[in-house]
Amino acid sequence: MTGHVSIRLASERVNHCVATMNEPPRFYTPGEVITGMQDFMRGHGTYTEDDCLKASVAGVMEKVNKLICIRPLKSRYVGEIGDVVVGRVLEVQQRRWKVETNSRLDSVLQLSSVNLPGGELRRRSAEDEQMMRKHLQEGDLISAEVQSVFSDGSLSLHTRSLKYGKLTQGTLVKVYPSLIKRRKNHFHNLPCGVAIIIGNNGYIWISPQNHEGVMEEQKDDDTVDQQSVSRSDRETMARVKNCIAALVASKMMLDDTSIMFAYEESLKYDSVKDLLDPETMLDISFLTQHRINNIMEE
Repeated sequence: MTGHVSIRLASERVNHCVATMNEPPRFYTPGEVITGMQDFMRGHGTYTEDDCLKASVAGVMEKVNKLICIRPLKSRYVGEIGDVVVGRVLEVQQRRWKVETNSRLDSVLQLSSVNLPGGELRRRSAEDEQMMRKHLQEGDLISAEVQSVFSDGSLSLHTRSLKYGKLTQGTLVKVYPSLIKRRKNHFHNLPCGVAIIIGNNGYIWISPQNHEGVMEEQKDDDTVDQQSVSRSDRETMARVKNCIAALVASKMMLDDTSIMFAYEESLKYDSVKDLLDPETMLDISFLTQHRINNIMEE
């Protein structure tokens, strides 16, 4: 029995670059001279040497008036107060959880910063501390908000709002934090029937809308965890995930608009698996960028 094998020559390799302007941005490498120091100010990702402004990271130049910065294409997440993040519990410690949030250092979720069953204003007791692993255990995914930033740059999180908490049925997509567009709202119910949480830290959670993706209270039984997700919902979630992969391959900014545009453009391809073909990914990205450009022109 023979299977179908798809082979592409190196000469036919697709260059995943969807330029928003007529020409792609200039790429600088560490140590490369950007310009002379006269008339310019030094910003992030740059340093001065021999009366010249040089790049300290690999990335593209961003210039605001006389301030020159180099934005790295790939970097760790640097959190700010109020950011929405998706993270994974690494360890249950004394009166707190250690959470991985794609940042340089692990984040902290204090026991006093979560909603517990029975009321959020009650005093945290020794019994609550002993029951911490029942509320959140190692490996659990959560959505949270950055409450404060410690002096070493690590983050303190909270899940006091009902929209935050443990994530159950769904899939996690990891992208570059630099591709996440900052918006007032990072929780979206897409028209295709999928709910997404676009974490500022580059972690995107995709779940079906008809399923409680966030558990407002930790229940005694695991009935919510055991709910099955229909095949159609799984296919829609996979299509959204592959559309995000297409946008990331072309270094496009991610928000609910670009993801939904990409999803609509992908519907002409029947098979979800076909969306991972390089030419298909570029086609979806190009059409998405074209629609975004039309909105900006209007």
